[in-house]
Formats: sequence, C-alpha cells, structure tokens
Amino acid sequence: MTHHPEHDPLADLTAAWVAVWLDDLSRELLAGGGLQSLVAGRHVVGVTTNPTIFASALSRGDRYNEQLADLAAGNADVDTAVFIVTTDDVRAACDILAPVHVRTAGLDGCVSIEVDPRLSHDAAATAEMARLLWTTVNRENLYIKIPATQEGLAAITEATSQGISVNVTLIFSLERYRAVMDAYLSGLEQAHTAGLDLAAIRSVASFFISRVDTEVDARLDHLGTPEADALKGSAAIANARLAYQAHEQLTASERWQRLARLGARPQRPLWASTGVKNPAYPDTKYVAGLIARGTVNTMPGATLEAFADHGQVSGDTMTGGYDRSRSFLDQLAAAGIDFDDVTAYLERDGLAKFDKSWSELGATVAAEMEHQRA
Repeated sequence: MTHHPEHDPLADLTAAWVAVWLDDLSRELLAGGGLQSLVAGRHVVGVTTNPTIFASALSRGDRYNEQLADLAAGNADVDTAVFIVTTDDVRAACDILAPVHVRTAGLDGCVSIEVDPRLSHDAAATAEMARLLWTTVNRENLYIKIPATQEGLAAITEATSQGISVNVTLIFSLERYRAVMDAYLSGLEQAHTAGLDLAAIRSVASFFISRVDTEVDARLDHLGTPEADALKGSAAIANARLAYQAHEQLTASERWQRLARLGARPQRPLWASTGVKNPAYPDTKYVAGLIARGTVNTMPGATLEAFADHGQVSGDTMTGGYDRSRSFLDQLAAAGIDFDDVTAYLERDGLAKFDKSWSELGATVAAEMEHQRA
C-alpha cells in the first residue's frame, strides 16, 4: 500500500489516547540516533525491553565490545556484566526520553527493564532485584518489569509500596489480570500509609496478545473442523477487550476512587506481543483492533513501521464489544478449547522463553569477554 505523506496514522493513534511505545532497545538504536528519530517522527513515547531483546542486541554488531573488554579486564563475572550493560542501555534510553516524561507530566517518556526471569517464582528475590535495578538506573522515568506469576503478585505490591514504578509483564488471563490490579492497589495503599507521594508512582499492566491467537489457532487446527476454523484469529482481541472492561470496572470502584483522590495514577493496560505471527493476518491487526482511551501499545519496529505506513484509526475498537467477546470465548469452550489451560500454558511458555533468552544473553556476554581476555 502506498504511503501518503499527509496521512499520519501514528498521530491519529496518539490522538485516540493510545500511547505508542517501542518494544525494542539496542546500543545501535541509542548511539545511532534511531531512538531520537522515532520519538520525533513516529510519536514514540516509551520503550520496553526484555531478555530476548537484550540477547538479540548483544549478538549484533560491535557496540558492546569496548565495554565488555573493560569488564573482562576487571574480572567481572557474567551476571555482573549483564547487569551493567543492560542498565547502562536503559539509563541512556531514559535520558533520551526524559523530555517526553516532562512534557507528559510523568505519564510517558518511560523505559522498562525486567528483573532476572530466573527469580520469577521467588517474591522476595524479585522485590530485592527490583530495588537494585531502580537504584542503579536511578531515573524517575523507569519502570521495573515483574512477571505476573502467582509469586510475582507479592513482589508487585512490595515494589509499589516502596515507590517503584512497575510494568507487570506476561499477563494472559483475566483472573490473573484482576489479581495484578489488586496487587497494584494494595501497593498504593501501603505507600500512602508510609507517607509516599502517590502521584510519583506509575504502573502499566502488559497483557499479551498475539501469542494467545497463535496457541488457540493451533488447538483449533488440531480439531480440524470447519466450525473450529471459523473461530481462528479472534481469541486474543476478545480476551483483551474483556481485560479492558475489567480495567474500567476497577477504575469505577470506590477503592480506586479513594486512591485517585490521594493523587494515585491508574495502572494503564498495555498491549504487548502485538507483532503478528501469522502472515495470513493483517500486519496491523493488533494495533487497529486494540484502540481504547488510556492504553499503551508497545510495538516491535516492523509493526510500528507497518502502522505508520498503512494503519487505520477508526475510533475506539475496544469498548462496546464486551458481550460479543464473552460470547466468543463461550464458543471456544463449546468447541472444546479450554481457555484457562491456554493461558496457563502461555505463562509457563513465556517464562521458559525468557529464561532461555537470559541464558543466551549470558552466553553471548561470556563468549565476548573470553574473546577479549584472549
């Protein structure tokens, strides 16, 4: 499709109160001016990272070689080297986005860094690493990513209660999302009791999208019926719509209203994993279909550019479709798809993938440091 210079779909998305974030970070993007260009020309107002993104960044180019040589000369171990390299990148990105943070009164201009995924089932260790990352990066426009495991809920509350802004990641189920929202509010209540300024605490809840369709579609394919085939490609957005309804219900509650009167900011729903994995689907499917006021869409670079080229913003595509979305999930159940099992599997699989990426990141750093020593 031909791009029309006068048409700016990402500006339209921003005007619809959807924050455009980039799901990518590398030293090349930082040092080469790419991130500044995306802020200026693509309306990017935030950045998310994860172990997979860092592993990819470290495996490309030579931007990290000099620092890794210095770390090798100082006999740093691999975990220390990974920590220093990743926090340096995130701090640099925070500085680039600082003007956005000021312009939006702290709403956006933020960068996320994830705790070591190997700690995802240890609440105390997760909270401790969140504090370490927070103090090491030492930027007010930072988010600490904590996986939404059952154990992670206590860490979310603990970190929030200490004034740390949290990006809750790897949310797949509505039940877990409601628990995440409760954990955030509990943290705010404890922060208020401790005398902290609630207005300085931010949070987003990262609800994963494309992976849901990938898994549900595979199970529908296994059923092998025309009726099952007709249900493909709709589960992820239906699930997200119901998540947004849960967000609306929470912000209408007296518990939230009391916190809001004390200065608290709402925990915004963030749509993650928005790159389309099935080439049969439109490449902007998980952007155009997830438009609602007060949300964040974090996109990989290819999805961002696709939407900039031919995205369409046709108003709110989330609210008003709740009954239809609930009916769709009922149809899945009638077809034999256990959606609770889907979301439980996706959480386990997501953690396993992050663990694998973390191991790959460590191996890449170890190999380069050994090369520098040699």
